[in-house]
Amino acid sequence: MSPEVNPFESLQEQIDDASDYLEYSTDVLERLKHPERVLETNLSVEMDDGSVEVFRAYRSQFNGDRGPYKGGIRYHPQVTRDEVKALSGWMVYKCAAVNIPYGGGKGGIEIDPRQYSASEIERITRSFAKELRLIIGEDRDIPAPDVNTGQREMNWIKDTYETLENTTEPGVITGKAPESGGSAGRVEATGRSVMLTAREAFDYLGKDIEDATVAVQGYGNAGSVAAKLIEDLGANIVAVSDSSGAVYNPDGLGARDAKAFKSETGSLAGYEGATEELTNEELLTMDVDLLVPAALENAIDGDLARDVQADIVVEAANGPLTPNADDVFTERDVAVFPDILANAGGVTVSYFEWVQNRQRFYWSEERVNDELETIITNAFDDLVETYEETGAPNFRTAMYVVAIQRVVAAAEEGGIWP
Repeated sequence: MSPEVNPFESLQEQIDDASDYLEYSTDVLERLKHPERVLETNLSVEMDDGSVEVFRAYRSQFNGDRGPYKGGIRYHPQVTRDEVKALSGWMVYKCAAVNIPYGGGKGGIEIDPRQYSASEIERITRSFAKELRLIIGEDRDIPAPDVNTGQREMNWIKDTYETLENTTEPGVITGKAPESGGSAGRVEATGRSVMLTAREAFDYLGKDIEDATVAVQGYGNAGSVAAKLIEDLGANIVAVSDSSGAVYNPDGLGARDAKAFKSETGSLAGYEGATEELTNEELLTMDVDLLVPAALENAIDGDLARDVQADIVVEAANGPLTPNADDVFTERDVAVFPDILANAGGVTVSYFEWVQNRQRFYWSEERVNDELETIITNAFDDLVETYEETGAPNFRTAMYVVAIQRVVAAAEEGGIWP
């Protein structure tokens, strides 16, 4: 892992790489490399014991040319200003890649939520919601869950906003519980789009996903859902990992059993379905057909990429490869299918949730999954068409070409005025 690599600089480098295949002036592209605004705030919150702690929090609104800002809120001790700027930028191009009418935003609080009680997390969340109140709204900026947040936190943000604004506005946030206006299929959406991308990738490359060996780094929501759905296609999940390390069984771990064990015990360590325990690095460099990095950004740097033996990489996490790793994989002809397509299921079903909130009419899970499949497979077709037509060196660059073209078109149609 290379935490020293600045994710915001990685984003800008990815845009620069795509610019070689686009005929736009430098000033047009430069505008697409920086956020429009960033909220940075300090939250003073009373703890259960009566003491007061201060938490640094951020919300980056990167680009709104194609619609309201859209993106998650994460709770993690490594949250930084540059991280949320990068993540908000990736959201712009993710939404454009799958052609849904949103811009990009992202937020986070620098906190380890495991160290706080549920009541403390609620007060911290509501304090942040109060700060966000002036810049969010169903036509302005629509947050969603991310790392270490979920339906609970989204429900608190919705309730705080609606109470302070004296309104009913379920579309102010997505990823809510169904009883609070959430969408069927939202919890599994990110993992489902990873599965769909993997399925389409194997088909495009002329490979059979049935009996393919798969390693998944990161076994939270996205990684575990992707694992079970890829397993349902007939693939063999041989290794998975979490923060405690990795577990391995050459005959298959049983994706659902591994998730049930982690849910019960809090980690994968000691999982009885494994024949061996490994390090995360050993998992990332296993000889498998498919590698799914589903943890945090910068999981694979250039040095580690030289040891990766997977034939196909499908990114479930945001920015799991450093630019140097991308270069190495391109040199080695390892097919990498980028995050802005593969994990776009979450924002896509968030879009469906927002549409349902606006209409006050809710869809079945079957319809949600069918609509998601259509959007992801269409985006995959756009990707490979652009890859073949432009001669782009890798699938990431081709996907950015598609996305940037859509953002620039919207900006030019709207025009620039003082």
